[in-house]
Formats: sequence, structure tokens, C-alpha cells
Amino acid sequence: MRGRIVKVSGPLVIAEGMGDVKMFDVVRVSDKRLIGEVIELRGDRASIQVYEETAGLGPGEPVESTGSPLSVELGPGLIEAIYDGIQRPLTYIRDIAGDRIPRGIEVPILDREKKWNFEPRVNIGDRVEPGDIIGVVQETTVVEHRIMVPEGVEGLVDWVHEGEATIVDPVLKVKTDEGQIVDVIMLQKTPVRIGRPYKQKLSPVVPMLTGQRVIDTFFPVAKGGVAAVPGPFGSGKTVVQHQLAKWADADIIVYVGCGERGNEMTDVLMEFPQLKDPKSGEALMKRTVLIANTSDMPVAAREASIYTGITIAEYFRDMGYSVAIMADSTSRWAEALREMSGRLEEMPGEEGYPAYLSSRLAEFYERAGRVICSGQDDREGAITAIGAVSPPGGDISEPVTQSTLRIVKVFWGLDASLAYRRHFPAVNWLLSYSLYTDRLSDWMKKEVATDWDQIRLELMGILQEEADLEEIVRLVGVDALSLKDRLTLETARSIREDYLHQNAFHEVDTYTSMDKQYKMTKLILAFHHGALKALEAGAEFSEIINLPIRERIGRAKYVPGDQLHVLDEIMTDLQQQMRSLAQEGGIQYA
Repeated sequence: MRGRIVKVSGPLVIAEGMGDVKMFDVVRVSDKRLIGEVIELRGDRASIQVYEETAGLGPGEPVESTGSPLSVELGPGLIEAIYDGIQRPLTYIRDIAGDRIPRGIEVPILDREKKWNFEPRVNIGDRVEPGDIIGVVQETTVVEHRIMVPEGVEGLVDWVHEGEATIVDPVLKVKTDEGQIVDVIMLQKTPVRIGRPYKQKLSPVVPMLTGQRVIDTFFPVAKGGVAAVPGPFGSGKTVVQHQLAKWADADIIVYVGCGERGNEMTDVLMEFPQLKDPKSGEALMKRTVLIANTSDMPVAAREASIYTGITIAEYFRDMGYSVAIMADSTSRWAEALREMSGRLEEMPGEEGYPAYLSSRLAEFYERAGRVICSGQDDREGAITAIGAVSPPGGDISEPVTQSTLRIVKVFWGLDASLAYRRHFPAVNWLLSYSLYTDRLSDWMKKEVATDWDQIRLELMGILQEEADLEEIVRLVGVDALSLKDRLTLETARSIREDYLHQNAFHEVDTYTSMDKQYKMTKLILAFHHGALKALEAGAEFSEIINLPIRERIGRAKYVPGDQLHVLDEIMTDLQQQMRSLAQEGGIQYA
């Protein structure tokens, strides 16, 4: 199907003579063969968003339809790859064309020449259906790539390959019920705007542990859950995303740099190959897919990058993996939607964003979830979606943040004032929330401690009490408070500085296991309860808050994860010092 250009407006091209194309079909624009996608049809006129620079295009140039929707290639070779928003391999393009991406360049997304060692998991005569795992390829030292039967193929195995093969070589022949022989290869193609099928969605009842204390203790996210990280410029959204990508309890990480500054994406590209994965000891890149569509790259491709990322995440979910997808940031993605909507002359909604902003955000986040995958073995996979939001001026009442909050279940609100005080992660504990807390309660009681919920509530209660007391302190000074209230302020300071504050660049403090988090919280509360008893019995306030053990409680965060017995020793010392204080003052201490 060939049409011709009648209008060019930035990334939007309008072509006539396109009566037979369908919505979201991919087209090649002009003799330069730029990649575009049909986003609106009126009669025989098609509005096309072009994913490359359109400078120099003019009316009369040809437009050719490929007849297929925007799709991604899925197969061995995805892990460790760096793609742009429409899954062009940036490393390969640089090798053949230099540092700039030439317009209209056509390169294979996945390497067709590389041979992979295919190990079959089925035998001749076995019945297979879509989603069944037919064999595995060791893609990296960390990731076993599971080859699945594609949609539309079902029947008996007629022939199986074992050994080396490229992604386009047949590795299986299936005899369908109609008697046809179908070749199965390792490469699959999937449209990005339609979710991959699964059998059943499950309740999110298992936490995705992140090693970040403020998140795991107060605002946990479930595997298969959705979370948003809004915050003003400089509050640490990107560093939080990096921390989650490094330490989250997920098998595969898909990191989408969507419209962020190029130097931030460069940090990711430079840092991830150097970082060691805590679970395997290998480089973090061995389980990561990066999609880089920075703010200086075509705006239309920014809109596609989110869908490219979530489709790759769904592919690994279908293998039975737990996947975490980081979108940094959905605000830039929404700005791309706004620009294209404006060029299409659609009626603008609030602040110029299109009226369908909320439904597009929901389309993305609702593809997350914990599911039973297609296939006969009922394996379980999960996608946890975490989107950064960059509200202009930190105003979370703007449309993108509000639309996101109506969809997500976890809100990690970043606070500029905390960030400027060098408090990381700058998650405001009075503003943030998690709607998964009750669902995860049973897992926490079973795997961490039976009294975990009570500890969490007590810590949060102390922090909320501190916020109320600070109002009084600002008005009349700290001396007007009772000794009990002053102790509450001291304990709250300990919670903030010794527990919630975390150093992302310290080799021990950057990650905290749940066992260590439990022991640290017990230490802080043991001091608080012991000090309350001592106060009630008449001990001096200054002696209590200057106990030598407080310094050790403050440094408990730097105790390595394999030396948690040290925290038990600190607890023993704390109890001894409290008893000594009691004896000096003739106080009864239990």
C-alpha cells in the first residue's frame, strides 16, 4: 500500500491514499524509509507519528505500509542489550554507523548470525500448546532463556533439534491437529500495544523486597504491584530508580530511560556493568535490558518506549520470572502524548494534556501483575511496574501525578526539603502510602517476625507524634515539652537518622535484609521502652539520652549482613546499661 505525504508538522506526517491501512500499522515514510506508525485515520488520510527526525520531508514523497503493527523481536540476545524507544540496537548501530543514528537505517534487532546452544525440554510425540517451554538457552551466566511455543501453534512434536542454532533456525517441528507441519524458531515477534496472554491473574501477596528500609518497612510493594515515585527536580527520583534496579528482589530488570537527560542514562550505562548483582555475584547487566530514549531523541519514539519495555517484560514474565520494569519518567512520556495530541489538533484536556491521558497510563500499569503463565505447567511469573513522575515545580496536583495516583497502589512521595538535608531516600513518611501492607502482612509474619506489624505501626506512630510536637516546639520551644514528649522527639530522630536515612554509595548501608531491618527496629524500640520506664521511675533525662549504647545503635546500619550477631550483642549491652542506670538511681528495672 503506497500513499503520499500531504503535510509535515514536526514528528507528525499526514499522508493520503492510505485507505487500506489499519490503526497502529508501521509505515516507511519517504525515500529515506523513516519508521512511522499510523495513529489516526480519516477517510483515506492517515496521520503518522514518525520515530525519526522529519527535517527535509515535503509533500508528494511516498509512504509505504508494512501491513503489520509496531512489534518487538523477542528471543535470545535481549539481555545486556541497549535499545532505543523502538528497539533499535544502539550498540550495533554505533559499531556500523558511528555515534549518530543515520535516518532510515535498517538493522536486525536481534543477531541472526550468533549460534546459541539449544537444550530441548520436550520429546518427539509430546503434545505442546502456546506458552509451553520447549527448550532452554543459557543466555548469560545468570539468565536461562526459556524458549516457548508461540501463539497459534498446537499439536504433537514431530522433530526436535539439540545443539547450536541461530534464532531463525527451526528447533522444533509440530504436527498440528489438521496434519500440517509447523516449524518453531527461537525468535518471536509481538505487537507492543497489546498485552501478551496469560491464564490467570493472581493476588499480590508476596513483597518485592528492595533493601531500602523506608520502602520495605513502611511502604512495601508487592511482586506484580505498581508504584509511583513522584518528586520535584533534585529530590532523587533517578537514584531511587537506580537503587531499585540494583537491589530489588527480581530476576530480570527492564530499565526504560524515557525522556530523561542523557547524562542520567549515561550514568546507568556506565554504572550497571560495574555493579555486582548481590544474588549471583555477576555484573548487574547480566540480567538487565536497557531502553534509552533520552530527551534529545525523537519525541514520538519516547511514547513507544514504554510499550516496548513492558512487552519485553511480559516476555520474561511468561518464562516464569519475576520482572521489575522501571519507567523514568512517565511525565516525559505524557509530554510526548501532549505534543502529538496538539499536532493532531485534538481538544486539549487539563494543562494541555490529551483527554485520554488517564486511560493510556492505565493501559501501561495494568499490564503489570502476578500471573499464572500460558502453557501446561502452570508456572508463575510477575511484572512489578515502578514509574517515576516529574511534576513541574514538585506540584503533585498536576494531571500526570493525579492520574497516576488513581491507578497505582504505592506512592513514594519524594520531598525536596529532605533531599536538601541530604536525607536519602527522600521519601516523605507522612505523605507516602502503600495499599499492599495488609495483603503482605501474612508473609511478613511468617518470613520476618510475628510482631512485625506492631513494630511498623509503633515506629510510624512515633514519627507522626514527632510531627505534631514540632508544631509546639516551633511556637514555645522544646523546654515547654514534658520529658516523655522530649524522649519521643529523641526516638523519632533516631528512627530518621539511624534507620530511615540510608547511604546509597556505602557498600554495607546501600542494602539491608529484612532480618537486619527487624533487628535494627527492635533496638530502637527497646531503647525507647527502656527509657520510658527509667523516666517514670525518676531517672535523669540527660543521663538516659547520653547512654554510650546510643552511639552503637546509630552505627548498627553499618554492620555487614553476615554479622547480625553484632546486633544481638548491642541489644544485650543496651539492657545492661539500662539496668546499671536503674541501680544507680535505685530504680526497679524489669
